[in-house]
Amino acid sequence: MENNRLTMRDIPSIECLLGLLINQPELGNFSHDIIVDRLRFVVNEARDKLRENQVADVSLNHLVNRVKSELLTLGSCSLRKVVNATGVVLHTNLGRAPLGKSAVHMVNAIMSGYSTLEYNVTTGERGSRYAHVVDKLCALTGAEDAIIVNNNAAAVMLVLSVLAKEREVIVSRGQLVEIGGSFRIPDVLKQSGARLVEVGTTNKTHIADFEQAITDHTAAILKVHTSNYRIVGFTAQPDDKALVLLAHRYGVPLVEDLGSGTFRNIEVNGWHEPTVSECLASGIDVVTFSGDKLLGAGQAGIIAGKKEYIKMMKSHPLLRAIRIDKLSLASLEGTLVDYLTGDVCKDIPVQYMLSRQSDDLREQACTLANRLQPLRSYGWSIEVVPLISHAGGGTLPEVEFGSFGVSIMATDHSAAMLEKALRRNSTPIIVRIQAERILLDVRCLAVEDMVIIEAACNGIAKGEIL
Repeated sequence: MENNRLTMRDIPSIECLLGLLINQPELGNFSHDIIVDRLRFVVNEARDKLRENQVADVSLNHLVNRVKSELLTLGSCSLRKVVNATGVVLHTNLGRAPLGKSAVHMVNAIMSGYSTLEYNVTTGERGSRYAHVVDKLCALTGAEDAIIVNNNAAAVMLVLSVLAKEREVIVSRGQLVEIGGSFRIPDVLKQSGARLVEVGTTNKTHIADFEQAITDHTAAILKVHTSNYRIVGFTAQPDDKALVLLAHRYGVPLVEDLGSGTFRNIEVNGWHEPTVSECLASGIDVVTFSGDKLLGAGQAGIIAGKKEYIKMMKSHPLLRAIRIDKLSLASLEGTLVDYLTGDVCKDIPVQYMLSRQSDDLREQACTLANRLQPLRSYGWSIEVVPLISHAGGGTLPEVEFGSFGVSIMATDHSAAMLEKALRRNSTPIIVRIQAERILLDVRCLAVEDMVIIEAACNGIAKGEIL
């Protein structure tokens, strides 16, 4: 029947459709109300299309299948494990840092029952959730005290709300950054109630620019580490020592937003990533940084520094709104234990991936290529190739890590078709496309990931995965 002849009367009744749906065995775990709700949604969508003279399939089978699809999607989990074959270690869209074994163990233990989140077993009284990690953070960074919130944006917001509400904060123009999600330093300052005072120029700011901007209304000097971009060429910024001397001479705190903080010294291709301990040792009063980037834990915003400033933040009402939850806290504590007692470049997955050497990567790429060699009989081309990996996650800007991977071309599938099929695997495999071939960078691959890739590629070649 042509669509322009269809009317509302052609849509099967809710009762008729419901009678067919409640007898579907795969829908047996859904309540009557949920089925009716999805059914009405689908029927109303069809009615809207008819009102607007759009094409609408209102056949009984189509509507029943559409409701079934809606319900099965609703009842399944879309947040699931993926295989990261992109070579981007801290891939923001893929969850950033994978957790180490100690962190995973801690999270599993805490989420399976009750915990000592805010209970002191020694005294039998209420405790502090922050106490579980503060001593560990201080031991690793040299900070006098620390506090943890749900992410680094919240950490910066809390610091500025406490130290600079309705007062001025001085920032170099070359450090007024924007990161993912349109998070801009000027906007954070505004929301915290602080007033931004810009000094210097985009490419050059001198210590004299800061000094000339200091007034009786100055509450703090804010240094922002440009962790997600570089300004190169004719540039200048005061070093930490000069800023510390200036800030302390005028009695104002110097705060640094490190963005992605690291405990391990990272020097790659001429780039030096400042560690948290280096910043604090230079005399910077308060440092904020992320937990789920180079640190390698779950999402968290960490504030470390002088006790007098941290104490003020612990009593601020904003803290409760942005405090860290128990699972993120568990992953952070497990990660800190690995830093204190383990081998960082083995036990912290992010640090392991970033420190992998060329021979190791080439060997793994050859192993993966050998697993995929049988696909040549289907006309597939399998080749080990050198690649370039990146840290990702707004860290180590423009730093390239030499890597290896496997290039795949198929005579009966375009690169786009292969990418789509791998992405739609039961465990999605995320790859890169370049010059009509897909690239599987091995830098972030575990042994079990290669098994998943092999099975998926065989399924595609045999037509089992489309």
